[in-house]
This record gives sequence, structure tokens and C-alpha cells, in this order.
Amino acid sequence: MKVKTLLVSQPKPEGDKSPYFDLAKKCNVKIDFRPFIKVEGVPAQDFRKQKINILDHTAVVMSSRNAVDHYFRMCQEMRVSVPETMKYFCISESTAYYLQKYVLFRKRKIFHGKQTMDDLMDVIKKHKQENFLVPCSDIAKEEIAEKLEALKIKHTKAIMFRTVANNLKDLANVNYDVLVFFSPAGIKSLFKNFPKFKQNKTRIACFGSATAEAIKAAGLKLDIHAPTPKAPSMTMALEQYIIAANKAAK
Repeated sequence: MKVKTLLVSQPKPEGDKSPYFDLAKKCNVKIDFRPFIKVEGVPAQDFRKQKINILDHTAVVMSSRNAVDHYFRMCQEMRVSVPETMKYFCISESTAYYLQKYVLFRKRKIFHGKQTMDDLMDVIKKHKQENFLVPCSDIAKEEIAEKLEALKIKHTKAIMFRTVANNLKDLANVNYDVLVFFSPAGIKSLFKNFPKFKQNKTRIACFGSATAEAIKAAGLKLDIHAPTPKAPSMTMALEQYIIAANKAAK
């Protein structure tokens, strides 16, 4: 079956430079973008039920921009004045720089890894005396907490935002050759919007092992998977599949 249309379950990239736009031109396919999920802040009244005192902590682990935004939102809603001595440990340099939206960038209190949690743990090991707060979502992986526990570092997991399904009902009668997913939450959203969804001839693509497992658990067939040694990115995996499928369909 030839591939002509794809739906990527993420927001459309900003600007005119994106590997998806390059893919569309190179393979002569139509690519639409639609986020299947959205992030909502946990209200302060619900956060209070977790019985967490933000100021009991001397450091914060920022694993994403969402974590940054919702940590400071929660502080504002709870009327917590964050001391200048608070230290921030960020997953990447870009997340660290994003902190400038809320605090003055000072090297003595902002630290970051290269891109992975293991990189960040190497930095955190040098600050074992801190009491860490970990802002996260309701579906966050336990990776951060498990690594902190392994290092016997004092920490508290704080659910400050949640992932919910977007309304996709307007897509009920729209068919795509390929659906592209990036999280198990995206699969949940698909079935929340379309409980009777049947894959039929639609190809399913995904990034990451957790998403792949969710696809299989939902009884769907996974056709395109990234990352792999030959396709480290989602766009590379899609390109390889589309070229092969369209060549076979001629």
C-alpha cells in the first residue's frame, strides 16, 4: 500500500525548518500535525492533598519545560516565596536556560546534564546533601525517583501537572495512511476519542519502547519503530518505510 498521508500526534513545528517538512517534500507526502494530548496544571487545592512543603527542599530537579512552568505556577498559587538559595538541576542546557524566564541565571545555583538522566545524576552525585523536589506529571516514569533512591539521596516526587486527552472527534471521518505516536498517552487518547477504532490498512509508527509496548497492548500492529541503529530519528524511520512501501506499490 502506497503512503500518501501521515498524521503526526504532536504540535506543528514552529517556523519553516523541520525534518518533517523535508520529509514531505522528499517523499511527496502530505503531513498533518495534531496533538493527541495536552498538559494541564494540578490545582493548588489538589496539590495540598499530597502534603508536600515546597520550602522543605533545597533543590529542584527540572526534567522538562513543563516541570519548570508548573513548579513556579504552583509556588505562585501556594504563595510560596522561593529563596534565592534554591538550587536547580536541569536535564539539559536548554532547560537550564529556560529557567531564566523565572530566575536570574547564576552558575552557583543552576546545574545541568547534557541530555539524559544519567548525565544529570553525575551532577547530582556531587550534591548529595541537598533535599530534592521532583516536579512531574501524573504519568511520569519512575526513572528519576529510582535513580535518586539508588544513590540514597533525599527527595520528594511532586505531581504538579497531568496529561489529558485532546478532543479529536472532528477526525472521525478522516483517514490517514500512517499515524505517528510518541507516548503511551497518545494511544490512550486515540481510544478515548474512538473506542471502536480499527486499524485496518492504517500503518502505525512510534518513537520509544514504552510507546511500542502500549501499541501492542492495545492490539494494534506496529509497522514503523524508532529509534533503531539504522533510523535513530522518527523522520528517518518514516522516510525509509515510505520509500520502500511506495516503491513496492508501483
